[in-house]
Amino acid sequence: MSRFLDWNGHGWIALGLRLYLGVVFLLACWHKILHPASFALDVATYQILPLELVNLQALVLPWVELFVALMLVLGLRTRAAVLLVNAMMVMFMVALAIALARGLDMGCGCFASEGGDDPITWRTLVRDGTWLAMGLYVQWLDRRPLGLDRLLTRRTS
Repeated sequence: MSRFLDWNGHGWIALGLRLYLGVVFLLACWHKILHPASFALDVATYQILPLELVNLQALVLPWVELFVALMLVLGLRTRAAVLLVNAMMVMFMVALAIALARGLDMGCGCFASEGGDDPITWRTLVRDGTWLAMGLYVQWLDRRPLGLDRLLTRRTS
């Protein structure tokens, strides 16, 4: 098992996964940042948060997504970034599962707003689960991330 965990190829696989997840989160945050009112409506449609927190969620979450996306792409504070990504993926999956269990006919709000282009289904949950698995791979097996983390570590050593 130790041999598997220490395999040097994990860094290269994780780099690809990090870049992919970073692009996913960049694409996800773009519309939300440009159209916070539409995203707030999406958040409210899930019927999970109290209405007093919907606007705060709609304003803060896209910027967190942007921040972690850039960190993943750059390989800067990679472990912290992927931990945030994994936490958000769990949060998104719980919200999706609740909405699906309630039978809500709505859009995901993940990449666009107000439903039509991205309706929630169980496939949405599987998609997010796949992204979570990618994030967990990076979190658990990318011991020395390729990117700014490694470059900065070399300079300080």
